[in-house]
Amino acid sequence: MNIHEYQAKELLKQYGVPTPDGKAAFSAREAGEAAQELAGPIWVVKAQIHAGGRGKGKFKEKAAGDKGGVRFAKTKDEVRAIAEQMFGNTLVTKQTGPAGRVVNRIFVAEDCQIARELYLSALVDRTTSRVAFIASQAGGMNIEEVAAETPEKIITVTIDPATGYVPFHGRKIAFALGLEGKQQQVACQKLIAALYRMVLEKDVSLLEVNPLVVTKDGELTCLDAKVSFDSNALYRHPDIVEMRDLGEEDPMEVEASKHDLSYVKLDGSIGCMVNGAGLAMATMDIIKLYGAEPANFLDVGGGASKEKVQAAFKIILSDPAVKGILVNIFGGIMRCDIIAEGVVAAAREMAITVPLVVRLEGTNVDLGKKILGESGLKIVPADDLGDAAEKITEAVKQAA
Repeated sequence: MNIHEYQAKELLKQYGVPTPDGKAAFSAREAGEAAQELAGPIWVVKAQIHAGGRGKGKFKEKAAGDKGGVRFAKTKDEVRAIAEQMFGNTLVTKQTGPAGRVVNRIFVAEDCQIARELYLSALVDRTTSRVAFIASQAGGMNIEEVAAETPEKIITVTIDPATGYVPFHGRKIAFALGLEGKQQQVACQKLIAALYRMVLEKDVSLLEVNPLVVTKDGELTCLDAKVSFDSNALYRHPDIVEMRDLGEEDPMEVEASKHDLSYVKLDGSIGCMVNGAGLAMATMDIIKLYGAEPANFLDVGGGASKEKVQAAFKIILSDPAVKGILVNIFGGIMRCDIIAEGVVAAAREMAITVPLVVRLEGTNVDLGKKILGESGLKIVPADDLGDAAEKITEAVKQAA
């Protein structure tokens, strides 16, 4: 789960991390009021969407101007005018894709006198099973180019969970960032300690500060922040769940979460309904092997009910790109007859018109196949995964 920049900064402040003062606004009027409460003489007006590269982004609508989603204002009236241009308009960045994201929230912040821009992030390193801090002196909007062209400018420091954070980690990162003087080095140690504690206590999967800046007064401050959380741990953090912005998420993924389904929309034409993440990945791979593309990742879980299967079908079919459906179920905990009943019920209720191929194996498989065969519906049975992938790809080609 992702949160907005202004929410990330509120969280950082709870851990004593220095960030410029700012206020969120949900209308142009609120943006103007926020500017009145913040120190000038310059304010930063920042569009709030779940994507990076806002400063280099472009609005689709001409009325929003062509100066991107991060702008500077010299008067309070200008703050309001910029907000009026941004609200309700679609911002397109490298991370949003061509569709872009509609701006419904804005963050008005005090300006910061920057001497240097640095990069700092913390994430869970799956290779070492540790929290890793990534730092670079080449921070700012071009960090992606730095990573691609000069990766030697980026250093990684991992923290052993047996020891946790110790001042050595902070000193090593301070040295890598080229921080000078005791003031900056001590500030960096405190910063890394606070961020590490936040990552652990809030089940953060990614915390990115870009840029981390050294001000002209020699202070360290987090100018921008992106925070993502482990969705599987959200039950421990009701305060974090309250920050969720459903408007920034794919509607189908939101609907899937209501039924405890693991769903991710993809760009292909063959909808997949599978039980088990590993089997789902294998199913998508074999669809590609046979020359087609999966339209989604959908794992109904090990103990799906008839109703859950029906909900999964509705979500798959709500995607207009789906031209065929492949159901691939291995009945271990889940019984094949329950899956078959759900498939038949969904097919009848929704009057499925796209090709439907079903491969069942495992517990009560014969009963499941009997239910499908006696349904009177146009359901194509498959003997194994290869047979299923071949049949669905061929059926989609013929239907095109």
